[in-house]
Amino acid sequence: MAENHSDSVDEATDEQPLPAEVVDQAEQLTRRAREAVDDNEATAYRERRAELLTEYDYRARIRNDDDDVLVLYPDEWLTDGVAQLEAIEDLDRGIERPLEGAGDAEQWRAIEEHNRDLADRVEAAHGEVHGENAHALADFMSNHYAKEIERATGEEVAEFREEYFPRNAWPSDEQQAAIDASLEYVFECAQTEPPAWREN
Repeated sequence: MAENHSDSVDEATDEQPLPAEVVDQAEQLTRRAREAVDDNEATAYRERRAELLTEYDYRARIRNDDDDVLVLYPDEWLTDGVAQLEAIEDLDRGIERPLEGAGDAEQWRAIEEHNRDLADRVEAAHGEVHGENAHALADFMSNHYAKEIERATGEEVAEFREEYFPRNAWPSDEQQAAIDASLEYVFECAQTEPPAWREN
């Protein structure tokens, strides 16, 4: 199966069956599910991955070779729940990502430390409430997208604000009232132009 790691493709094309960002997210969710110590948390990550891939009529499985590999493949490859590889004309539509290797783990730790440091700077500059909100954003960007906060898109920040923050951060009334200002402070401390996440 062909592996495509292009980061410049925003939409699926003939050469890239899935957007690169979707592949990255699926890989990250898979790793988080494998690392989770709580079964419910692991299930939530796998369900989120399934929802993500369903939008493109894809599925995921883990191939257990010497090193585990994440395999993403089209729904149409399945017959009665089994992939019929001999009947598939274009195997290049399958995508593989290795799941083991120290380099990847080190990269994610670096991202998490970077985001945590930024949240600490927000707290030092603007107080505990904004710091707690910044740490919630750090958790979200590190765990769900494996991205530095400065690279967040408007859509990702909106997802954090509207979905993740109220459901997963257990914010106090004070935190909820301050969230918009907190997000502004995060990007201010990062010295980065904030993405547009509010609806006009």
